[in-house]
Amino acid sequence: MTNEISIREINPISIEGGVIINGFPSSGITSAIATESLINTTDLDLGAIIDSERFPPISIIKNGMPNYPARIFVNNDLNVAVFSSYLTLDVSLHRSAARLMLDWTKEKKASVIVSCITVKGTTETKIYGVASTGKARGMIVDAGITVVENATVPGISGVLLNEGMLEGINVIVLLVTSDKEFPDFTATSNLCNTLSKLVPGVSCNL
Repeated sequence: MTNEISIREINPISIEGGVIINGFPSSGITSAIATESLINTTDLDLGAIIDSERFPPISIIKNGMPNYPARIFVNNDLNVAVFSSYLTLDVSLHRSAARLMLDWTKEKKASVIVSCITVKGTTETKIYGVASTGKARGMIVDAGITVVENATVPGISGVLLNEGMLEGINVIVLLVTSDKEFPDFTATSNLCNTLSKLVPGVSCNL
């Protein structure tokens, strides 16, 4: 695990062969909204907290209870774990966050990481996909998602792709187009629908 960011598990986690969803907002907040909706709609329980000395000292009060701003929610039956964060990480932490996720994926023997970024597009919202391995690319095709042949993927998602390619870890990054500078709920809804195609059993209700 990286020294800058750590994971503290507080409940049993068993997701061997399953899916890890990256909800850290590093390019737009569409993925953060979608994963929060997914957590609230699908039966996901708090499994771990993510913390760092470089995170701001803050507690998020929800339903009267204090919460760490970055957490992992899990459904062991569905073999799904979601990295969720109310923090937008500084760019200097993107590599550490990606490395943490990749190491944890190997530790838990999960089969694929799914991440997302928002890209500038036309008024018509579309979702494209890019993958780190041939197997992950096949998952994109099977889900009916258009594969991107040429693109620039920044942030945590970009590091996940590069390191996943080198280490043979299946990484899928969904590129969601939006022409809005503020939260785009059409884009978020489309992302939720796409996630449900890639991850059987999960659902979103915005």
